[in-house]
Amino acid sequence: MNNTELRYAGTANDSIVDGPGLRLAIFTQGCPHGCPGCHNPHTHDFNGGKTADISYFTEMIKGNPLLDGITFSGGEPFCQPVPLAAVAREFEGSGLNIVTYTGYTFEYLLENASDENRYMDLLECTDILIDGPFIESQRSIEIRFRGSRNQRIIDCKKSLAAGTVIEIPEDDL
Repeated sequence: MNNTELRYAGTANDSIVDGPGLRLAIFTQGCPHGCPGCHNPHTHDFNGGKTADISYFTEMIKGNPLLDGITFSGGEPFCQPVPLAAVAREFEGSGLNIVTYTGYTFEYLLENASDENRYMDLLECTDILIDGPFIESQRSIEIRFRGSRNQRIIDCKKSLAAGTVIEIPEDDL
């Protein structure tokens, strides 16, 4: 695949569970984490799903004027940061916010970011990062936008500027 193609499992238009407001969620294909109890196990196979040029997603987003934002979920979005960042950059300044889910922690992504893996491409385009692996023993249906209590809702731009995690209280979303 080139940097304008994305391997994905599916999309959810008009989602209200994948971040604040009305969203288009893109579920990437391929995940190295294998979290027990994952609710998207069909997204783990790196050879599964289908591929599309990023223009497929940008046109879908442009076609829905009611959207508040775009969500990148998985699979693991940081296995395909370049095409996802390209989608996000198409909407900079449009008022749409970007939520990215990851099984990695913010600290891991920062410590391991390199020119080769391009994690920073996606981190720099992300407004809200929901980080951490799904931990089945910490599963909760009482928390918003997360599957387990260990996962954090992070203001990604403020955290990158500060060099430390700045969480967003659930009630502020």
